Parts: sequence; structure tokens; C-alpha cells
Amino acid sequence: MSSIDSESLVLLDTHAWIWLINGDEKLRLSPALPLIEKATQFSNILISAISVWEVSMLEAKGRISFSMECLDWMKQALAAPGISLVPITPEIAVLSSRLPGEFHGDPADRIIVATALELSANLVTKDTKILRYSESNPLNVIAI
Repeated sequence: MSSIDSESLVLLDTHAWIWLINGDEKLRLSPALPLIEKATQFSNILISAISVWEVSMLEAKGRISFSMECLDWMKQALAAPGISLVPITPEIAVLSSRLPGEFHGDPADRIIVATALELSANLVTKDTKILRYSESNPLNVIAI
């Protein structure tokens, strides 16, 4: 996918959300950044509720760190312009257990992919398993 319009929703994979909020060079140099910036203008950037859990777990395990308390970072990250938190609805939960085709067992990835499918959102990710999945399944991705 190479372009989005003002109606398009963009769901950020957990790492993409962290990179966006922290101004990481990996995202700044990505061809996905202009698409993210455009979606931000229309408040069309989505974060799955499972990403909140994932960030918390990564921080608790020492795999990532912030210059502030995790909860404070989380509140600021969710309050950033253009960002909306998407709850795990019953529809998303059920779809995550019934994704079309073959998909690996990581529950967070399954919920993120199901969220993108349920909302017809474009998923921004660098996750190779998700990118491979999108090649043969109905998932719109924007690769970082």
C-alpha cells in the first residue's frame, strides 16, 4: 500500500507506536512516515489496547526503558495528537482466534492483526511474520 486518504485508518504495531512517540530514527527514515503524518492530521492513528499491555511487559522485563515512569509514558503516548486507543472488542477477540490462512500463535500479534482486519485499517509494522502473512491474506500493511 503506498497511499492513504483522509478516510483511511492506520493501526500502529506496538514497536511502530513506540518509535513514533520516541522519535526513533527507524521510523523517521521509513517511507511509512509521510503516511503516518497524513493519518495523524485526521486523527486516524489507532493503537490496539494489547499494545498497552505489550509496552508494559517489555518495560517490566527491562527490554525497553523510558525517561519517566511507564504509566506516565503511556498516558502521554495515548494523548499524542491524532492517536486513539482501540479496545479489544468481542468481535476482535473472536476474529483473533479465527484469522484466515496460517498465522503464528502470538496472542498480541493475533489481536493487532484482527484489529486491523475488523476496522479495515492499514497496519504499520516491521514484523516479518505479519508482513509474510499479508502477502497471501486480506491484510493491508505499510512496511517500515
